[in-house]
Amino acid sequence: MPKQDMGTGKARACPCGGTAYGSCCGRFIDGGDNAPSADLLMRSRYSAYVLHDDAYLKATWHASTRPADAVAQDDETTWLGLEVRRHVPDGDAATVEFVARYKIGGRAHRLHEISRFVREGGKWFYVDGSFPESKK
Repeated sequence: MPKQDMGTGKARACPCGGTAYGSCCGRFIDGGDNAPSADLLMRSRYSAYVLHDDAYLKATWHASTRPADAVAQDDETTWLGLEVRRHVPDGDAATVEFVARYKIGGRAHRLHEISRFVREGGKWFYVDGSFPESKK
């Protein structure tokens, strides 16, 4: 799918909620830099979902768990925001807990995930995630 239009110019906002796209996630997604930490990789992957950048999502997904099919959501998903709750680095492994808000067909949803990442050859990769049960 084509990338979602994010506007023009260097000052366009980054989908992850960070600074300007070009100096935030854009340097990883479009610029070819490697994210230096798992939390920055997680933020850039969220931005890639917003932008429908399937190639970046697959390139940053560990080969042992990477799906063969497209991973970016369809055009019906509107991403609304990201909250990174926790980043726990542990050498060449890390976990990142986050909540991503989105809408499908006018209905709001929340994705709460604790993601696992590994660093191989100096590059971080998403491995998988678990979904904590919501407290009632």
